Amino acid sequence: MHYSKLIGLFTLAALGCSGAEGSPSVSSSTAALAGTLASGTLPAGMPARVSVGLFEDAGGTWLKNSGAKWDVRYRYFTKGWVNNWGWSAYDGSWGLSYLKETDSQGYLPAIQYYQLVAEAGGGESATLQKVQTSATMASYFGDFKILMQRVKDFGKPTLVLLEADGVGFLEQQSNNNPSTYAAVAATGLPELAGLPNTVAGFGLAYLALRKSVGASNAILGLHVSAWASGKDIASFNVTDSLQPEVDKAYGFLSPLGLTSNVTGSQYDLLVGDPLDRDADYYRLVQGQDRTWDPSDSASINSRSFNRYAEWLRLWNVKAAKRWVLWQIPLGNSNHKNVWNNGGSAEGYKDNRPEYFFGAGTAHIEKFAGSGVVALLFGAGASGQSSYQNDTYTDGQLFMKSRAGAILNAGGVPIATGGSTPPPPSGDSARYNFESSTQGFTNAGSATALASSADRAFAGSNSLKVSLSGSGKGSAVLASPPIPAGALITFHVWLPTGTAISSVQPYVLQGASGGWAWTGNWQAASSLKAGSWNTLTLTVPSNAAALAQLGVEFGLNGTATTTAYVDSINF
Repeated sequence: MHYSKLIGLFTLAALGCSGAEGSPSVSSSTAALAGTLASGTLPAGMPARVSVGLFEDAGGTWLKNSGAKWDVRYRYFTKGWVNNWGWSAYDGSWGLSYLKETDSQGYLPAIQYYQLVAEAGGGESATLQKVQTSATMASYFGDFKILMQRVKDFGKPTLVLLEADGVGFLEQQSNNNPSTYAAVAATGLPELAGLPNTVAGFGLAYLALRKSVGASNAILGLHVSAWASGKDIASFNVTDSLQPEVDKAYGFLSPLGLTSNVTGSQYDLLVGDPLDRDADYYRLVQGQDRTWDPSDSASINSRSFNRYAEWLRLWNVKAAKRWVLWQIPLGNSNHKNVWNNGGSAEGYKDNRPEYFFGAGTAHIEKFAGSGVVALLFGAGASGQSSYQNDTYTDGQLFMKSRAGAILNAGGVPIATGGSTPPPPSGDSARYNFESSTQGFTNAGSATALASSADRAFAGSNSLKVSLSGSGKGSAVLASPPIPAGALITFHVWLPTGTAISSVQPYVLQGASGGWAWTGNWQAASSLKAGSWNTLTLTVPSNAAALAQLGVEFGLNGTATTTAYVDSINF
């Protein structure tokens, strides 16, 4: 058996009664801003916290009267919005009035521009056929131009989320080929004359119209469907590797405006929808299991929040853009699993509101780390749960009381820049050692561990590892809540002239995983002494629950020395 496995077994026995050790505490006074390590910047005009918003129709006042400091108020703009479905002039004035009404109540207005599905020529299955029809697209983009004109008239930041799932249907119906024909320049609109008649050109048309009108206050978000690559990574293909699906979808979406292009601008945000109906509606009515495991230790190769967060993170890294999650279901565990006719707790069960707001802010912060800057809640169909009657077990409305309490206390502040190191005042990593060893213990030739201010990769402290003797010594955490498939990042500092010969971050699976060992051994000579070194390790995708997380140091002969570990994250 490997030496470190023996250490691990003895350490596990020693820690068998340690209770909550290894469960990191969350402290707003020492943690960096949420999303500090996410890529991409927060678009100008959005609140510097994780925005929380709700659907509300024109004329509604529930949000204003709720007493909660909501950030965003959104509505669908469907086919016919431009003339108030026949009740106003064909000039978009109805849309402008919604923006002004929302602003007067103190909220950032958001539009789900959902017009393509109702254009003439069929439903969702005819999406590509519609965008290939020049007359249809001339009318469609003419309406979007009017929207940009009214947004410009409004003059304040406006979120515009484009065509939920529409681009996903184009990806599938074009066989993942963005060069497939679409009527863009062929519409005859002068603003689109320089764009290609392709699906890629379709995506660029929104950017070109925003630019031509001068609606610089419009924050445009491109929808990314979790099933568009051909695999539904969120609900059904939950054991498939995520990176290939991200790469495939990015290859399709990139020329639509996620990177530099002929318009001179790009999309500001990515938009996702975790689910369009309450999970138990799918289970009871359609016989589909779409419930996500909320456990922090759930494998990313399972139907879980962890998997969806990892998919968001991979996209955030790939595209360097932040996320808006939209149309998040409102069901909680107290709903009656009946059609919602407005009675107390009517609607179907789900666990998304409780996941984000039921126990502090840790899960909001986690998703911010994957790039999420806004959580927008609303029913995607009739009969689903609603914030207006989401009565919880204590008799209070859940969103009003739980989300409201978090927002009224200031919400979750978010880093506005992208890909920058944590500020000196804090370290947002899961194991940051700012005030304790966070459950890590010493083993072998590691004679002591301590939270030390001697040096730090981020924040003010790191884990000081004192080594004395020969052979190998380790800093070890028992039963870490790390899911299968997770990428773990470690930062290690070695002194100059060190007697340390090797460094190896590792994980050890428990009995159900056959005590399988996974490590990333590095010769000390390949690392930079007197400086922080970044090492990574990927947990096997089929790993059982982990028995250990650790960093192992090999010594060259008999020696006494010191190393430091900091900012372990996953």
